[in-house]
Amino acid sequence: MLIASILLAAMAPAPAGNVDSTRAAFTKCLRDHLKKELEGKVSEAEFELSIKSTCETERAAFKVAVTAQNRAGGDSAADAAENADMQVDDYHANFTDKFKDYSSSGSLPGE
Repeated sequence: MLIASILLAAMAPAPAGNVDSTRAAFTKCLRDHLKKELEGKVSEAEFELSIKSTCETERAAFKVAVTAQNRAGGDSAADAAENADMQVDDYHANFTDKFKDYSSSGSLPGE
């Protein structure tokens, strides 16, 4: 029993670290896409469509990491996957809002 508890405790930080690194990669990719689309002067509608199909590799890795972390925390597979999907949707909405803000002001995000 003690050994199992120690093993579980040792394994807990790994998913969080993986979530952090995959989140950073996903948001960097989204930021790069945002800047490219702003420079290309695409419309808001075009951006909204494009953001959902860009950064596929980074998005998939992030979703896997979030799902694994939630499963390790005791969530069911369905709840863990739903939470990962909601987080991705939140990032898409956030970057869409940023696109609208930057395009209305005619500015670009800083590095």
